[in-house]
Amino acid sequence: MRLTFLGTGSAMPTGRRAQSGTLLESDESALLVDCGSGVLDALARTDTGYEGVDAVLLTHHHLDHVSDLDVLLKARWLAGETELTIAGPPGTAALVEDLLSVHEYMQGRLDLTLVDVETPTFAVAGFDGECLETRHSMQCFAYRLTPSAGGPTVALSGDSEAFRELAEFADGAAVFVHDCSFPDDVDVSNHPTPTSLGRALAAADADLGRVYLTHLYPHTEGRHEEMLSSLAEQYDGDVRFAEDGLSLTVDEA
Repeated sequence: MRLTFLGTGSAMPTGRRAQSGTLLESDESALLVDCGSGVLDALARTDTGYEGVDAVLLTHHHLDHVSDLDVLLKARWLAGETELTIAGPPGTAALVEDLLSVHEYMQGRLDLTLVDVETPTFAVAGFDGECLETRHSMQCFAYRLTPSAGGPTVALSGDSEAFRELAEFADGAAVFVHDCSFPDDVDVSNHPTPTSLGRALAAADADLGRVYLTHLYPHTEGRHEEMLSSLAEQYDGDVRFAEDGLSLTVDEA
């Protein structure tokens, strides 16, 4: 399986990071997790391209996770790819319908399958998924995703404060992509800092693979080493910062 970070930024652009978007590719299918601003351009630079995505899976509906969704749909229509599955937390189907209702010329041009994820387990685009509600300012899901044909598991936190149960949700994942929006000296809720994340990871009864930090606000620029040192005071696992364009082969943990 291949994982590509398309966007590792946040709701405050830096000019160097697109907003949230991650591409997961198995031998059979391609799944886009979140579709924030800048993700469409990043997707166009991959071999899969926006035409090759089989489904979009949303963690939640904040703008920095969905703002390229309607432009993705138009680009696919112009490329002759009108079929797409879009899944996410309850309300996802209504969100997509509302987005498309704004653009009269898009009516009737797409063959969409819209799915509200309402059970702990689900399947989408050749992946078996599990979800866990996170601690955020709106309903948000973390996901475990494993190719249906077999292979390694990737876990993604979505937006969330750090907490032990979320780290345990990622038990056995080869890669765990986790929100780490701010350094320790920023007083924040709904997102973690390195110390709070490190404590949650250390407290968890979980076998975690490599952890990648993402959803990075401008406050983190120039402070990555400091943040990693702070996290390492609590947790001694393999933790790295994600970067836009970073693409890696994910092996079994």
